[in-house]
Amino acid sequence: MNIAIAMPEIFLLSTICLILLIDLFLRDDGRMITYLLTQVALLATALLVLTTMGSDKVLGLNDMYVRDDLGGLLKISILLLTSISFVYARKYLREQGLWKSEFFILALFSVLGMLVMASANNLLLVYLGLELLALSMYALVAFSRDDSRATEAAMKYFVLGAIASGMLLYGMSILYGITGGKLELHAIAAYVAANPVLQNIPLLFALVFIVGGIAFKFGAVPFHMWVPDVYQGAPTAVTLFLGSVPKVAAFAMLIRVLAESLGAAQPGWSQLLLLLGLFSVFLGNLLAIAQFNLKRMFAYSTISHMGFILLAAMTGTMEGYSAGLFYTITYALTAAGGFAILILLSRQGLDAETLDDLRGLNERSPWYAFIMLLILFSMAGIPPMVGFYAKLSVIQAMIQTGYLWPSVFIVVMSVIGAFYYLRAIKMMYFDKPEIESPISTTEVDFKVVLSANGLLMLLLGLFPSTLMAICTAALVASL
Repeated sequence: MNIAIAMPEIFLLSTICLILLIDLFLRDDGRMITYLLTQVALLATALLVLTTMGSDKVLGLNDMYVRDDLGGLLKISILLLTSISFVYARKYLREQGLWKSEFFILALFSVLGMLVMASANNLLLVYLGLELLALSMYALVAFSRDDSRATEAAMKYFVLGAIASGMLLYGMSILYGITGGKLELHAIAAYVAANPVLQNIPLLFALVFIVGGIAFKFGAVPFHMWVPDVYQGAPTAVTLFLGSVPKVAAFAMLIRVLAESLGAAQPGWSQLLLLLGLFSVFLGNLLAIAQFNLKRMFAYSTISHMGFILLAAMTGTMEGYSAGLFYTITYALTAAGGFAILILLSRQGLDAETLDDLRGLNERSPWYAFIMLLILFSMAGIPPMVGFYAKLSVIQAMIQTGYLWPSVFIVVMSVIGAFYYLRAIKMMYFDKPEIESPISTTEVDFKVVLSANGLLMLLLGLFPSTLMAICTAALVASL
């Protein structure tokens, strides 16, 4: 069975159980131990994954699980982004009276689900990983039990998520039926290669349902209805985690299910992704302009960015997949930094979530204003930030495959979308602050990680070739 290929996941699950056991004997003032154990678990798991990279592609657990460079890169991204998110979340959880171990335990279970999705070579395992992620996230969104907005957001997320999971499962069941009981991705790929998709009506139906389920996890139009409400209603620490790390897992599912197992059906699913991507870029940018709540603005901005990732995958080329992976990783890092600034501006009993909270940020803290400037420039796609190179790489991949007018359209929408980012920057630098007190935090690790996060946006923008080469090499070795 070669169970060793799942060693990082087994180690993480064992560590979660150990942390749960230790936490039973800790008092409320001992939660720092839980936090430190959680960080150690994440970094140790990342090291385990790192030791397996660079080796040949290996199947195990009755061909249900795969160890390859793509899975390794996705897992390391998930683990490091989660570790960064926890550094940011600690300050918020303490100040808002939510300093409880349940946050870290639930987040770790969701990470376990994401790791399973990254290495799944079986439709059933993809779905199980997805459900472990989803169920943990539903509970995390409702984490602040006394907040009615969080409860409402969790209910919306749960209901719509259940519908999307049903769609995905229905699509998988059709695929299972028409392939003669095949669940392994490589076996499905062999069937699809022998049966032209446009002449196979059941396969087209399966594609529609599967793409719909994947689009929900990305938050793409028209499956975006949950995103603004959940981002706004959830505690900011949860929004930070939800808005960054699961995007990498969603990309893992897209690559595993569409590119790897349904690659020969690309003429069918590429047109679906083209429509979803264009509508997401269009609607996300337009609706973000009308928002004055920062969390809702970031939510609609996310919808737009997810459109770019879907358009990159739509090309069906190695350049497109590489651009999509590069975009996903860099966007997740950028989004984490943006929400970290909101956590920094929040204070006891009060969430900073409106544009007014950014007024005069430069007067209160020039350094953090500069970090936010770098993050917003990257989101807007302004050179020399990494967001510019990420969008450029997607557009290049689209033009190479003949999608000229869609490329022109998303360039125009990006220019329009830059307005709401520039509006926030104008308020930071040219408006007077509503609160005169300077911004400070006692957490040294928060300051260091946030500063590194912002500067990394600039560094990756100036020297993007290294990360792009890593993404391309991982995809070439795995697909």
